[in-house]
Amino acid sequence: MSDAKKILTNLLKLADIRINGDRDGDITVHNQKLYARALAKGSIGLGEAYMDGWWDCEKLDVFFEKLLTARLDRKVKPVSLIFPVLKSMLLNAQTKKRSKKVAEVHYDLGNDFYKDMLDKRMQYTCAYYKNTDNLEEAQKNKLDLICRKLKLKKGERVLELGGGWGGFAKYASENYGVHVTSYNISAEQVKYAREICKGLPVEIIQSDYRDAKGQYDKIASIGMCEHVGPKNYGKFIELARKCLKKRGLFLLHTIGRDVKFETGGDQWIKKYIFPEGYIPSLKELAPAFNNKLIMEDWHNFGADYSKTTYAWWERFEENWHKHKEEYGERFYRMWRYYLLACAGNFRTRRLELWQIVLSKEGILGGYESER
Repeated sequence: MSDAKKILTNLLKLADIRINGDRDGDITVHNQKLYARALAKGSIGLGEAYMDGWWDCEKLDVFFEKLLTARLDRKVKPVSLIFPVLKSMLLNAQTKKRSKKVAEVHYDLGNDFYKDMLDKRMQYTCAYYKNTDNLEEAQKNKLDLICRKLKLKKGERVLELGGGWGGFAKYASENYGVHVTSYNISAEQVKYAREICKGLPVEIIQSDYRDAKGQYDKIASIGMCEHVGPKNYGKFIELARKCLKKRGLFLLHTIGRDVKFETGGDQWIKKYIFPEGYIPSLKELAPAFNNKLIMEDWHNFGADYSKTTYAWWERFEENWHKHKEEYGERFYRMWRYYLLACAGNFRTRRLELWQIVLSKEGILGGYESER
């Protein structure tokens, strides 16, 4: 047995994962070069080896749940991470120019592809599974929860920073009678959003969130903060303050984590799924609110993201035959790895989902939370 195989085998034992075992979470190795590749390149090596067919796991979500519960990601720190760490410390990876990359690589894959993975409202953020096990109902719950937390009233003007496929704008305008102005850099998403919002008091602007202007009663940012970056949090919150009317409310919906990234984030995810993405920590995000906005409510329902990503995986798998010829086997393995890794990660509570409600000058008499 090679030294690399011994080391990786012993590490996996700490997570109760067996090589060539037959239990949930065990892996089957097809290429003996896997061991050296995973140890030398960390998460990138492990993920790329899976994409290349070097190993398999029937229950990938359980594999990641075990691996992350045992904190194995903190035990393997390859030399190859030195440059990404220095890059995240020294450079602003989320400039306007760089931010367009994630739209081109990820969000502009094609609306038909996402239709077959997401719910009918095309919600690509965490659903709210209160009193339901159904993805469609849970995503509607999420949208209504946001509207209720923002205390939307008929005739109000709402700014949306990062609009996705227009699901929130459509829901809020139809059900709460508000006017929504939405900023988004993804050409495919903007095209789709404009189509579904025809005839509604909704304006979809294809532009970076930093270009937002005007005064609004309420602001929503749903799943965009993960693309803002730690060097921009202060300016992001300052923009919200600038655009909010007196006593206005801002709802921030974002993935979060308690501990600051030691390595600038998972390098496989950053390379293949969300270029330049970054998940904020409490330590990084909370100080940005100081002297700018007042925190009225902080709601964590991260466990629901495990259910959400697993539901996406089920729909992706069910409809893959429609896209197999266009995207190919390596893409299939990449997305299987991504979605099930997320399901396992959120199940461990290593990642969280925050809905934070902030006000410009405080709500007179206090803010009444919604759940």
